[in-house]
Amino acid sequence: MSLQQNSFLKIRGLKTHFPVEKGILFRKVIATVKAVDGVDLDLQRGEILGLVGESGCGKSSLGRTVLQLLKPTNGSVQLEGRELVGLRGNELRAARKDFQMIFQDPYASLNPRMTVYDALAEAILAHQFVPKSALPEKVAELMNKVGLSPRFIKKYPHEFSGGQRQRIAIARALAVEPKLLIADEAVSALDVSIQAQIINLLAKLSREMNLTMIFISHDLSVVKHIADRIAVMYLGRIVEIGPALTLFDQPRHPYTRALVSAVPVPDPDRERGRKRILLPGDPPSPMNPPQGCTFHPRCPYATDACQSEFPEWSVAGEGHQAACIRLDAIQQNPDTMVTS
Repeated sequence: MSLQQNSFLKIRGLKTHFPVEKGILFRKVIATVKAVDGVDLDLQRGEILGLVGESGCGKSSLGRTVLQLLKPTNGSVQLEGRELVGLRGNELRAARKDFQMIFQDPYASLNPRMTVYDALAEAILAHQFVPKSALPEKVAELMNKVGLSPRFIKKYPHEFSGGQRQRIAIARALAVEPKLLIADEAVSALDVSIQAQIINLLAKLSREMNLTMIFISHDLSVVKHIADRIAVMYLGRIVEIGPALTLFDQPRHPYTRALVSAVPVPDPDRERGRKRILLPGDPPSPMNPPQGCTFHPRCPYATDACQSEFPEWSVAGEGHQAACIRLDAIQQNPDTMVTS
């Protein structure tokens, strides 16, 4: 992959492996789950990167590893040149004001015993942003920023709707004025109309606050709406990355083609005439990924070389790359895909 040296967020060779143990008194490691298995990424300041893929491909593990909620097995994560891997204790606590996360379920991530005011004030005081006397004004400002009335600050999470709770979770993430925000399936539990509101809010906040964001989702239509670039993940690795519109219009990796073909089109006539790409089988186990290209057991383009040769990155266009040794063949003869 073509990488840049002066990136705002620089990820190199990132791996997060989980040991699988058995036994009661004497624990023994019998296997390793390779959730994230060698990821390189660059993000520029103010950029929104969409991260997509099937459930279990490692998207959430990658996001949590970047924020050091999970300790990486290997690799490097640098934010504005500062290495995050290896930070511990007070150093990590002090660094956390620069990066925050929005979780999928706001009801689970908000303390049910704390009012909105207490939840937001706690985040602000944790990093000593303002004196206590200025807290009410700061909390009211955060509420207005996410589209909620400050008169709700004495309410508890159970008194809000799902969309309102997610707005509160966003306000809490913004309370420490972070530079990097990771949204992990932040709208997947919401109704479609509320999803659109939250997506528009995140896009607006990103522009106004110059936030850099990794937006994790399995819904490509949502990602297309908010992201500047999209990275497609499969079995712990990035297999394609490019500008959002380009990746949708000209997907190059066979896996990306299948994902894009599954996105519904809001036009009944066009939808009926589309061909959906069906991938045979299930994703392999991350405990025992295939040799060579990890996608080859499900790929109709696979040859013997794909089973033994690890795919290098190939340029598919300006800022558009894919990890596949058969990009040219796919481009010339796309109809060999299994379709219905």
